[in-house]
Amino acid sequence: MAWPPEPAALATGHRLTLDGCALEVWNVALAAALWSRLRTWRERGIQTDVQGLPAGLQHLLQMADGPPLAVVAAGPAPRETDSLLAFVGEVVLALWRWLRGRGGPQGAELLRQLDETGPRSLPIVLLACALVGLMLAYMGGAQLGRIGAQNFLADVVSVGMVRELGGMMTGIILAGRVGSAFAAQLATMKANEEIDALRVLGLDPVSQLVLPRLLALALVAPALIVLGALAGVLAGWPAATLAYGVSSSEYLAQSLRALNATHLWIGLFKGQLYALLVALAGCRAGLAAGRSAEAVGAATTRAVVHGLLWIVAAAAGTTVVFTALGY
Repeated sequence: MAWPPEPAALATGHRLTLDGCALEVWNVALAAALWSRLRTWRERGIQTDVQGLPAGLQHLLQMADGPPLAVVAAGPAPRETDSLLAFVGEVVLALWRWLRGRGGPQGAELLRQLDETGPRSLPIVLLACALVGLMLAYMGGAQLGRIGAQNFLADVVSVGMVRELGGMMTGIILAGRVGSAFAAQLATMKANEEIDALRVLGLDPVSQLVLPRLLALALVAPALIVLGALAGVLAGWPAATLAYGVSSSEYLAQSLRALNATHLWIGLFKGQLYALLVALAGCRAGLAAGRSAEAVGAATTRAVVHGLLWIVAAAAGTTVVFTALGY
């Protein structure tokens, strides 16, 4: 079968209409070749309209490619905001079905994701938070020393780590380690057509792949945040005692006095929000990836970049809101 040559001016953003009204007989070989061409055109950013093809051929292409082809065939690609809202909506619906006992992730997969996201992330979270706490102690002590207020160094380190930096550093580490892994795993599965196989079997990829990763990260995030903040507070102790003359008992007592329930729940809320954003960024980038090795790398990069941007935006927004409310 020979294909007609493509128009010379066909480029990204153009719309290509396929007219198969005169097609009376076709076989699976035509469907396979056409499916490959549609994939190539879509990766080049060319919009395709397959409404002129026979209904049976359209249905076969739909089954082979899943929902993304239908979106391209129906019209222009959705905007970034629309795509994000649609993905969040799918996750919420999958979570609601799982809570009602109508399907969801397998227990073994959830346990595996808990191991991947929790214990294996703990060492680097502790190290990063400890270094930030040490740096905060030295910088805060240098400024407080100018007015003779070194005794308040514990307040700066404790409140800073528990309320803001502990959760933020945990989120940043998770974005680089876990979010990128989520994107790479799902993008590779898409390139290998494993996600298409799930759809053919009647299984929802969001319920089977996204939900266990989201739940695992939500479950382990509080422990990582608490341990990371504790590591940061303890890392500021040597700097306070050795460099600024604050006694160990005074540092620990002042840390306990400075902290209250408000700081604790705000820190946990922010850290949990960052973890959820990391999971959403990683899974969304993986499911939206192309079907090549280059697309897997691009999805991994996109997951980390989006995760970090969302964390910074969420940190700024929540800080402004909580401060305006008097917390």
